[in-house]
Amino acid sequence: MVKRVVGSLGAIIANAQELGWAAHNPVRDMRSRRNGKERRQEQRHKRKLEIGRDIPTTAEIKAFLGVLEGRWRPFFMTAAFCGLRASELRGLSWSALDLDKRELRIKQRADKYNVIGSPKSQQGWRTLPIPSTLAQVLREWRLICPKGVTGQLDDAGVPIKELHYVFPNGAGNIESHGNIRNRGQVPAMLKAGVSVCATKKGYPTMTELVAKYRGLHAFRHWFASWCINPVSAGGMGLTLKEVQVRMGHASITMTADRYGHLFPRGNIAAEVDAAERALLGSPDLDAT
Repeated sequence: MVKRVVGSLGAIIANAQELGWAAHNPVRDMRSRRNGKERRQEQRHKRKLEIGRDIPTTAEIKAFLGVLEGRWRPFFMTAAFCGLRASELRGLSWSALDLDKRELRIKQRADKYNVIGSPKSQQGWRTLPIPSTLAQVLREWRLICPKGVTGQLDDAGVPIKELHYVFPNGAGNIESHGNIRNRGQVPAMLKAGVSVCATKKGYPTMTELVAKYRGLHAFRHWFASWCINPVSAGGMGLTLKEVQVRMGHASITMTADRYGHLFPRGNIAAEVDAAERALLGSPDLDAT
């Protein structure tokens, strides 16, 4: 809450500066004075993402996708199997999809004000593979996807409509984040049994269930874990660099910091024992 308030205040004063109503921005000055020690202290309090708490399990994703109907099925399948950000999903256009080649190109996003702009970073411009089942679902969805008004009129003076956004609202325009969460994600989570007890004043009510994952970013987290998991465990077994490219992260450091702990480590105890034997030689069992 503090970060949101300070961020909003900084934006207001920055606008006042542009209008000549303020000489300087104290919020920006305050941020510039923060030193590396303070940032490191904040990082220490950030816990690692956990499967089953922050990242849905594969069983939960399977149950969730199994109850989806209508327009929410292609939307959340794309979220799970392509790992797009919410803004990228909302701004995705049909011109960015090549269903014959099964490729999806990220070249724009829709912000919270429904304004179309460029991806978050240079690495956000990327091409992703589309799984075969999802490609077929998208082909079927395209036949009934709502069309948007182009701003042009036909000979009879009727507005011309055409396909534009892949996941629009009923009028063919950009869908709001709130509708996606409240009308699509939350009801499907509850129907699939991916839920937890609601809390009141820090205690579970035991009488009301709520969706276990309320943010769309949970599907992006799962996609990252799916990329990382070895093929033997149902994943793709990608390298750290490949995961960074699929996620569209600005740097490989960001990918490592967020998901590095999910990479399989093997038998660490056995590795330590082998290193010990290499240094000290075989242990003297008689001495023990």
